[in-house]
Amino acid sequence: MRRHLWSLTAASAALATTIALSGCGGAEESSDEVTLRLIAADYDVNGGQSSRNYWSSLIAAFEKEHPRIDVEVTIEPWTDVDRKVARLVEDGKAPDIAQIGSYADYAADGKLYSADQLLSVPVQSNFLRPLVEAGEQRRIQYGLPFATSSRLLFYNKELFAEAGVTEPPETWDELKEAAQQIKDGTDAAYPFALPLGPEEAQIESMLWLLGGGTNGYVEPGGSYTVDSPQNAATFEWLKTDLVGAGLTGPGAPGELNRKEAYAAFTRGEVGMLHGHPSLLKQAKKAGIELGKAPVPGRDGTAKITAGVADWIMGFNQNGNRDEIGEFLNFLFTDENVLDFAAQNDLLPVTSSASQAMEEDPDHDDLKDFLAQMSTALLPPVSKTSWAAVSGDVKEKIGKAVGPDGDPAKVLGEIARTAAEAETQEEEEE
Repeated sequence: MRRHLWSLTAASAALATTIALSGCGGAEESSDEVTLRLIAADYDVNGGQSSRNYWSSLIAAFEKEHPRIDVEVTIEPWTDVDRKVARLVEDGKAPDIAQIGSYADYAADGKLYSADQLLSVPVQSNFLRPLVEAGEQRRIQYGLPFATSSRLLFYNKELFAEAGVTEPPETWDELKEAAQQIKDGTDAAYPFALPLGPEEAQIESMLWLLGGGTNGYVEPGGSYTVDSPQNAATFEWLKTDLVGAGLTGPGAPGELNRKEAYAAFTRGEVGMLHGHPSLLKQAKKAGIELGKAPVPGRDGTAKITAGVADWIMGFNQNGNRDEIGEFLNFLFTDENVLDFAAQNDLLPVTSSASQAMEEDPDHDDLKDFLAQMSTALLPPVSKTSWAAVSGDVKEKIGKAVGPDGDPAKVLGEIARTAAEAETQEEEEE
């Protein structure tokens, strides 16, 4: 989730590695043998082999059941994978399958198979409803969710006890009060860590917009409402009551990335922040006693939290529709969905796998995240305009809470980018 959603940003310094796994091979192969080319993102933040091992194992099992289909997978770091796929598509060399951060442009250009062209009815109907809606254009699903996550409020129990905070906050006023107690009563550098840096500012911002009572960046009908009065009021509160009160730690929130905030949390320097499931394991390894609670809102816990998803899709350039479908139907079995989610501290994208994870005591720490996914709201990823809007949010939103920031002005600038991108999208349809 780069996500982009989940927004999930996993970079690897290693060069892309291609794993070529053959089927039966040699002269005994049938004349209708097909080789599928798959490009996938590397989720191993430590530069290890987990993504490569996952795909190697899955493909070997698939090819054993489908001896006439070979699959060649190339693993690319998140920093390169979207750009690599875009370049291949532009050059007329689209892969058969891509597992990347966004699908909308390719769907709008007619380059993808729809879900019902690839998947069996039981598989397609098994996706979580918010992910299906986010994967649709003009009521047709093209984006197939591959991994997802939601967010909760994480807090350091030791710092809470030291500061005399007895309960996690449910409202913004309670959050401010708790942050002030942490500032006054502990040595924590960040009473509340507010990462509005470019890594994932679009998701951090959306959590606050939802807590402010709006639908985030768009109205229910789908039109952008970035600079609504309610959204401006949300960032005015952040600027004045949290950042201006010195409760967000050293440095400007616009220069703090999620990765840095999480690292500070594992060092015991953060009282509270909005947390991704992957932080659970990191905090436990560091010996941090972590508490979880719903994300606070202006008047109470937010009714909806932000969800993030990464996508997998089948390109139609090479015409291997049946073979792509066979592979994707295999990919979305409970065993394979759960295996990937568990390895990467993410959430399953299907209802049956989510239920299985919820019933497994080994995943008790993820149950609060799972409970939110049935109603989570994703950013407007089905819009081809979202790429430009998301980029503008990442670049500018941190300025809204700076000492000289004007939230209404900054949101207005982003809204103009949204309007221009929306107009271009409509003209291209």
